[in-house]
Amino acid sequence: MSDQFNASAGILSLLPPADRTAQVSEALAAFIEAARLKTGDRLPPERHLMSALGVGRSTIREAIRRYQALGVIDSRKGSGNYLLKPISKRTVHMPLSLDTENLRDVLLQTLQVRRGLECEAGMVAARMRKADDLLEIEAKLEVMEKAHHTRGASGPEDLAFHLAIYDATHNPLFRQILEQMRETFEQFWSSPFERVDFARRSFPFHRTLFDAIAAGDPESARVETLKILEIVEEDIKEMSR
Repeated sequence: MSDQFNASAGILSLLPPADRTAQVSEALAAFIEAARLKTGDRLPPERHLMSALGVGRSTIREAIRRYQALGVIDSRKGSGNYLLKPISKRTVHMPLSLDTENLRDVLLQTLQVRRGLECEAGMVAARMRKADDLLEIEAKLEVMEKAHHTRGASGPEDLAFHLAIYDATHNPLFRQILEQMRETFEQFWSSPFERVDFARRSFPFHRTLFDAIAAGDPESARVETLKILEIVEEDIKEMSR
């Protein structure tokens, strides 16, 4: 394996400044294709990728995490990262995005997808959640609540809460779909219209959504999710005028 990793020096090279995580993802896909790695093969160690690509460990791990969510890479503690599916720059997933300069249209169109996806995720999580899942969701909720009370906005923390619900479904497709729409989905948590109060009125319903999931009540989880997204839609329309 060491000879294979040493040989990668001619394939992997320093990256120019830009979106580092996206570049690392592309570099990994190109390397996997050029090295002809197969299902079950181990990827170069993180320290090797850091040195070869000139990026930090957090960037390498974020790229690996995205591939994990897509079911492409399996990370084994103490062993390394292994390829679950052969990929290349041509076959690796292409993120879905909306090519428009109108933020209002982007958000409303993405909201239609969010409504179907998150209502279903909440219902499935209410049926499938385990004790550890509830601890994780509530921990993310408490961090979100603290951020909300401290600075009046909780975008990243809000996203982490919803991701914990996705994970509680124990269906990896929810995460995979999100990864493919990450760019458009994340616009909901990045102060759209430069308004830190965007969708702030939905804050209390995150706690009631958690309560519904904890109670194992799929219908209530659906209703509470709809309450959140209805406020989001109202604010999109109001703040984009």
